[in-house]
Amino acid sequence: MLRELRNQGNFIMLALMASVASAGLVLTWRRIQPDLRARNQVEVVTRFLLILCSTIAILTTIGIVFSMLGEALRFFSFVSPADFFFGTTWNPRFSTVGTSGQTGFGMLPLLWGTLMIAIIALLVAVPIGLMTAIYLAEYAPSKVRAVAKPVIEVLAGIPTIVYGFFALVTVGPFLNMLGATLGLEIRATSALTAGVVMGIMIIPFISSLSDDIITQVPKAMRDGSLGLGATKSETIRKVVIPAALPGIVGAILLAASRAIGETMIVVLAAGNSPVLTANPFEAVSTMTVTIVNQLTGDLDFASPQSLVAFALGLTLFVITLCLNVVALVIVRKYREQYE
Repeated sequence: MLRELRNQGNFIMLALMASVASAGLVLTWRRIQPDLRARNQVEVVTRFLLILCSTIAILTTIGIVFSMLGEALRFFSFVSPADFFFGTTWNPRFSTVGTSGQTGFGMLPLLWGTLMIAIIALLVAVPIGLMTAIYLAEYAPSKVRAVAKPVIEVLAGIPTIVYGFFALVTVGPFLNMLGATLGLEIRATSALTAGVVMGIMIIPFISSLSDDIITQVPKAMRDGSLGLGATKSETIRKVVIPAALPGIVGAILLAASRAIGETMIVVLAAGNSPVLTANPFEAVSTMTVTIVNQLTGDLDFASPQSLVAFALGLTLFVITLCLNVVALVIVRKYREQYE
């Protein structure tokens, strides 16, 4: 019985598709005329679809911003913006509105933890990524480049949760043992652990973007430097890198925005200790980790303890937006110079 129903369904589907195809063929045949401009009509439809997709993307971004803005304004009705942006104590007790208790909603420990981990990540990723880009663009044979560049870019495709487990299981204990060997107290979950692993993660961003920018430097500049007697390393150091510097800076800023917005690595490797400390060997907390903590569990979403996550998210959005805008402006300026 089931087989018969399946055969009937397949036959009906085949007949329906044949009918639709026949109707389309007849309609197309009737519209074919010497003065038909089908390409123009296709261009109109394509342009409409592109505008529609762009509008959806823009409206989605605006919707996200306004949804966070509304909840952030509700939060600032409970907590003063000055206490939030300039406070040095983070201690949001999980309580409903109207309950008493000593609370602290100072954002500075979270902001400093985020910036510290991002700075450590850049200190790891910038030298390695930039040197890798210089080698691939200037020294590597074409066969080596064809293999090495995709292999390096595989790092960007690894899920961040895998990096988090790598930091928690491998890098953290290794740094802890290394610190014990050197007489230093390095916690397994610390800003250093999260920053090192995050730096490994963003190496492909800096390497790939810098490589593309370096290869766009006109060959005439290299030939002129070599013709004047400079060595290859001197040409790279005094001609190629200064010419590509605006684009490299843009790549670094894009990587920095990626590091600031990272969540899973710092959730597992940073230690979740919201204190204002300058010691990278200690545990810290970041804005992304705190957003996850404040919105996890059975909480009252009308309380400032939950609404603070939207204020943190909006602040993080503004920071990353500013970095992305600055990076795009720098890269665009560079491309206009050499295109």
